[in-house]
Amino acid sequence: HRNPQSDGDRRKQISVRGIAGLGDVAEVRKSFNRHLHFTLVKDRNVATPRDYYFALAHTVRDHLVGRWIRTQQHYYERDPKRIYYLSLEFYMGRTLQNTMVNLGLQNACDEAIYQLGLDLEELEEIEEDAGLGNGGLGRLAACFLDSMATLGLAAYGYGIRYEFGIFNQKIVDGWQVEEADDWLRYGNPWEKARPEYMLPVHFYGRVEHTPEGVKWIDTQVILAMPYDTPVPGYKNNTVNTMRLWSAKAPNDFNLQEFNMGDYIEAVLDRNLAENISRVLYPNDNFFEGKELRLKQEYFVVAATLQDIIRRFKSSKFGCRDPVRTCFETFPDKVAIQLNDTHPALSIPELMRILVDVEKVDWDKAWEITKRTCAYTNHTVLPEALERWPVSMFEKLLPRHLEIIYALNQMHLDHVAALYPGDIDRLRRMSVIEEGDCKRINMAHLCVIGSHAVNGVARIHSDIVKNSVFKDFYELEPEKFQNKTNGITPRRWLLLCNPGLADIIAEKIGEGFITDLSQLKKLLAFIDNETFIRDVAKVKQENKLKFAAYLEEQCKVKINPMSMFDVQVKRIHEYKRQLLNCLHAITLYNRIRCNPSKSFVPRTIMIGGKAAPGYHMAKMIIKLITSIGEVINNDPYVGDKLKVIFLENYRVSLAEKVIPAADLSQQISTAGTEASGTGNMKFMVNGALTIGTMDGANVEMAEEAGEENLFIFGMRVEDVEALDQKGYNAREYYESLPELRQAIDQISSGFFSPQDPGCFKDVVNMLMYHDRFKVLADYEAYIKCQGQVDQLFMDPREWTRKVIRNIACSGKFSSDRTITEYASEIWGVEPSVTAIPPPNLPRN
Repeated sequence: HRNPQSDGDRRKQISVRGIAGLGDVAEVRKSFNRHLHFTLVKDRNVATPRDYYFALAHTVRDHLVGRWIRTQQHYYERDPKRIYYLSLEFYMGRTLQNTMVNLGLQNACDEAIYQLGLDLEELEEIEEDAGLGNGGLGRLAACFLDSMATLGLAAYGYGIRYEFGIFNQKIVDGWQVEEADDWLRYGNPWEKARPEYMLPVHFYGRVEHTPEGVKWIDTQVILAMPYDTPVPGYKNNTVNTMRLWSAKAPNDFNLQEFNMGDYIEAVLDRNLAENISRVLYPNDNFFEGKELRLKQEYFVVAATLQDIIRRFKSSKFGCRDPVRTCFETFPDKVAIQLNDTHPALSIPELMRILVDVEKVDWDKAWEITKRTCAYTNHTVLPEALERWPVSMFEKLLPRHLEIIYALNQMHLDHVAALYPGDIDRLRRMSVIEEGDCKRINMAHLCVIGSHAVNGVARIHSDIVKNSVFKDFYELEPEKFQNKTNGITPRRWLLLCNPGLADIIAEKIGEGFITDLSQLKKLLAFIDNETFIRDVAKVKQENKLKFAAYLEEQCKVKINPMSMFDVQVKRIHEYKRQLLNCLHAITLYNRIRCNPSKSFVPRTIMIGGKAAPGYHMAKMIIKLITSIGEVINNDPYVGDKLKVIFLENYRVSLAEKVIPAADLSQQISTAGTEASGTGNMKFMVNGALTIGTMDGANVEMAEEAGEENLFIFGMRVEDVEALDQKGYNAREYYESLPELRQAIDQISSGFFSPQDPGCFKDVVNMLMYHDRFKVLADYEAYIKCQGQVDQLFMDPREWTRKVIRNIACSGKFSSDRTITEYASEIWGVEPSVTAIPPPNLPRN
């Protein structure tokens, strides 16, 4: 059932996967059988693989419970400052293996499941991804939760429990087709509903100004039901909570109205209320001003803030009185981090609670709000900025609109006093944008309502200060910070690449798992022939495994000796999958032109989802699949070149493809990718990067040395200069014969013989309105890819560069990122000491 292992392999496995003590194994088996019987009500004769997965999940979950309760008790007793990470997305992926890794249970479970005649990996494949995110922003939130727990911070993730996450992508005739992601169909063993903490959320209604204060009345009420998911730290007995809200209609919903006549109709209408948490909006880096989305944003904010304040008030150490009623100390006990502007309503909502409900003085409330909130900006693309119509607010959240107007007036008075007569500055800096449709600029609201504003890579933070929020930076430079993103090494190294983790641990010990900067110690082995060989061997094994997966799942045969050239990320014009396509076509034309010449064989893999309403992104997918159709079936090409579209790219597929990649493509137009985090995952997993000086690529090149990445193309300054001059795609088309040939082939229907005009929109965009200047970087990109080929032909030198990259990837751990947020924004210290395990009595 599984490959026999040498003693050396067994010992290596024990090092990173936790020792499988005989007691543990017996205990796991016993618990597994108990759950199969009592929880799943099955015996071995009728149990399905899914039953076995659930039995194992419940067994592993049991090991979390004691630690979870103990951690929350520990926080109640110590009353540390709480960190609240608010996000509309948490892209968690699968939970089983991550929990086993963080609890050090992997070997015990592996052995127990093996003894029961089952295969652990097969069971892990049954779990659905929790796809409650679109891409980078949602996955960052998930990595942050892992790091906050590992660093022992009293942190909570707050979001929405979408019934349907990011759609499943099917490719039909080369086109993307969306399918609903019914991830909860079989139940979710990792969540615990908490109906006792259900809270009301108000919408619509009107505002009444009375002598006793302001009242928001005649509202529609929707209930928020919390579901808690445990978030275990790495082997430190800390288990934090992610609390996701689900919408429930109150039992008197539509029945308090005088429509007693239609009881049935009223009960059916409950669905309307519960639609709030039905589905994740599938847009990445794009704002779609839909009322349901605004409802989602207020829903998560209103429920979460009530929860935060309840926890603040019921805390052990109040302001002298047994229950905290004074809010002076609120910012010393609470930090709220806004993951982009999506939870921006936290700012007016906290003001509303403090002023209207708790009767705090306005100026005092504003000071408390600012000291509590901090805002992370994730993009500079104008089409991604949230700008809500005032008319929508007026209807849905009338009191919040009043508060925003008042805050804006206060803010503009301050600016006017500093810059008398500068009307244009007031217009630029207002939270309210005037025009045919008055809008609320949520980013401006976040900047004025936060004590810290950060970008997510150094170059992005500079752009934030010097262009996006330039006026605000001049006003309050001390507010603006950088926090370069990171990834959790538990999921993105230990879990997805155990072979690599093992050979690293063999050389430098296990400290790197919680202190990734220790990877620097690998520089001592850059010339060690055994280590060079081991690194190459692990990569080859990962490639063989992924090739087998591709053959089994997608029925495509690939050459495992070829270079695995991978670009996986959401499909977007700024990410320039089209540049990758032009390279593939150019390689194809060179092979056709010179079939006898020796070529470095490549398998180009491109994967990612397109937002369902994004026409150009869907055309790009069709182009990729069409190019693959031609190249992969051309007998002249053989296995020198393949172009594969990876269907339904998601967290669990990333965990398979990234460890197998040789080349990582990070080729956005300089100044458009805020950070990127996939780039970091490839680096730590032993791929080399071809990329522009954009996002975190800049810092990766700085850490590893620019000569150890394949950097090409325009820098931000060059892009700006080209904008000044005026970008003319035709110049490049006319002067580069290989480029012209490629464009002409796309245009003429060479890749779409059934429908020759299929790609006219794509070509028209590239030639006449390409905001991202694909053709301007073509020549440098092709040349740089030639250098990639050269190095790949020298496996030893390639692997030495790989080792150098891995050794220099330590900065890109989310542990480092979170440590910086903690000290420079939240004002808390990570706690190094582990909480005592649940089997030890508390002192």
